[in-house]
Amino acid sequence: MKEISEILKAHSQAKATGKKTALATVVKVEGSSYRQPGARMLVTEDGLLTGAISGGCLEGDALRKALLSIHQQQNKLITYNTSNEDDSEVGLQLGCNGIVHILFEYIDDEVGNNPIKLLQQLELERKDAVIATVFSLKRQATQQGTILFYRENEAPIYRSDSMSDILEDVKQALNTKTTLIKKLHDEQQNELLADYINPPVSLIIVGAGNDVQPLVKMTSLLGWEITIGEGRATHATKKRFPQAKEILVVKPEQLLENIIIDQQTYFVLITHNYRYDLAVLKLLVKTNCNYIGILGPKTKLNRMLDDLNNEGIELTDEKLNTIYGPIGLDLGAETSEEIALSILAEIKAVMSGKQGISLKYKTEKIHTPTNRTCVI
Repeated sequence: MKEISEILKAHSQAKATGKKTALATVVKVEGSSYRQPGARMLVTEDGLLTGAISGGCLEGDALRKALLSIHQQQNKLITYNTSNEDDSEVGLQLGCNGIVHILFEYIDDEVGNNPIKLLQQLELERKDAVIATVFSLKRQATQQGTILFYRENEAPIYRSDSMSDILEDVKQALNTKTTLIKKLHDEQQNELLADYINPPVSLIIVGAGNDVQPLVKMTSLLGWEITIGEGRATHATKKRFPQAKEILVVKPEQLLENIIIDQQTYFVLITHNYRYDLAVLKLLVKTNCNYIGILGPKTKLNRMLDDLNNEGIELTDEKLNTIYGPIGLDLGAETSEEIALSILAEIKAVMSGKQGISLKYKTEKIHTPTNRTCVI
């Protein structure tokens, strides 16, 4: 969502100054690639790039293709074979060992439900959704582009009713919470990219000490939404935490009153106030929160669990598995900045269902392959 939010902001600025734009989307990858299907980049007619479709190796040529799309006001699909070290089209020895298909879409701001307007729907509500893009690898084929936005229990938003038959596949992507690519049975040899998109991660930081400042700064770089809860009005201020979306000066018993907890919500207890942390933990163990990180030694956590038990609050193994204390991956962190890195690394690992080991020891591919199905 961070990339999409930045794209939407860049488009708004371009539109305000009368600049034309094109949206580049990775729609399919064969083999290895730095970015996976669903990665996007906005290009303005004066060459400003927002987002990324690779690690930098394709952006130069992609800029030229996007400008051509803007000039001709047409959608175009370009294929880059990054496994060919002598690729004259790209002019670089990329060595990624993959084929990347990128769709360039001219953004016509006069057209209803254009790709940008469909992406804007993501920011209207904190719920997961699917953005559908139809493309074809067939030469000279008409590229339909981004045509559908779908969110559960809401009417789908189409740019083209002629492609309404893809809705069941889009619903499948949402139900399984996976991005899928599917070949469609038509003369144009169209394929569907049903891009599953989660709402932004919500990190609730309970505490507003000096060691929270680097944590907030690093979190903001990831594009996560940050809420700070603290009882001290002198510490929990916008001046100290300008990147925070919301700052709550509350008693621990009031903290959760205005917080929505979903599968993308993570809590960090870092007040250095045992009683405050314990009161918040007492509330959190009664919710469906799937990550509660507690700063401090193991003895602190054990004491907190004993205190809960003495109050008659017995935690199941399933709930205990959501509590991480001491918080963070074992990186040898000492400074507040290093501890912040350790905390965020652990949250990301939990979010992805990973163990947080070095990629050096990973035997399978780095990225989880996009689900591909085929209709013949």
